[in-house]
Amino acid sequence: MPKRKHGREDREETSLRERLRLPVGERIDLSSYDAGARPGGPDDKKTGVAATAVLAPRLADLQERLYAASTAGDRRRLLLVLQGMDTSGKGGTVKHVIGHFNPSGCRIRAFKAPTEEERSHPFLWRVTRSLPEPGEIGIFDRSHYEDVLVARVRELAPPQEIEDRYTAIDRFERSLADDGVTMIKVFLHISYEEQRARLLERLDNPEKHWKFSPGDIEDRALWPAYQHAYETALERCATARTPWYLVPADHKWYRNWAISTLLLEHLEELDPRYPEAGFDVAECRRRLLAG
Repeated sequence: MPKRKHGREDREETSLRERLRLPVGERIDLSSYDAGARPGGPDDKKTGVAATAVLAPRLADLQERLYAASTAGDRRRLLLVLQGMDTSGKGGTVKHVIGHFNPSGCRIRAFKAPTEEERSHPFLWRVTRSLPEPGEIGIFDRSHYEDVLVARVRELAPPQEIEDRYTAIDRFERSLADDGVTMIKVFLHISYEEQRARLLERLDNPEKHWKFSPGDIEDRALWPAYQHAYETALERCATARTPWYLVPADHKWYRNWAISTLLLEHLEELDPRYPEAGFDVAECRRRLLAG
């Protein structure tokens, strides 16, 4: 959402997914998007936290229906991909939003620097092994996009190999969509100033030193290069079936509400149904009462 205000009437008429979806086939300029905006959302933190809590029972119900449908052969599943600069809230989203769901029906994977074994395989190998099974909700904290982001900025692969990876990602995601995977690709858009504040919070709190790395400062020096790398990925790897959603992330409460709402809208569109019983319900009830 480019920088503009949203009135209450506009807020009610437009779904959040339509509002946050980045345009497909157009140039993306991240500087034109306000990281502190709250498009379509509640007016303040207190209201936003309460609104997010209201979504929890509906999300849990839809998750159970999705899992139940898979027992009757429904192959559909959902994959939430979280990308963003350090401190943008990928881990916080997993903690606060995915907590709405039954963990037994979720498959969560945080992608870090590839291991020696992973480097011996094509870059999509480790991602493919972490995909959700039918009926599950998968969450990727970082993803295959690291291989066209960090690899590009840090020059960890030749330029032509990076180019080939964009094509491979598009082909991979199309195959997932064909196989019943609903992808919700979210770019958590944080401002340069807010990132500094969050990094300082980690330094000022000994209990959060484990979340800080001196390399975070080095990455800040490469901020323009990372922004450009993200813009390229958001442009090159988006289709009508696998779009990107830009979620302003300077307000943590808005981030949580927005991603919860995106999940709800996609699950409601899937509208999974409980399968019909494959047995005689009346007869089983009679036998239980007779015993």
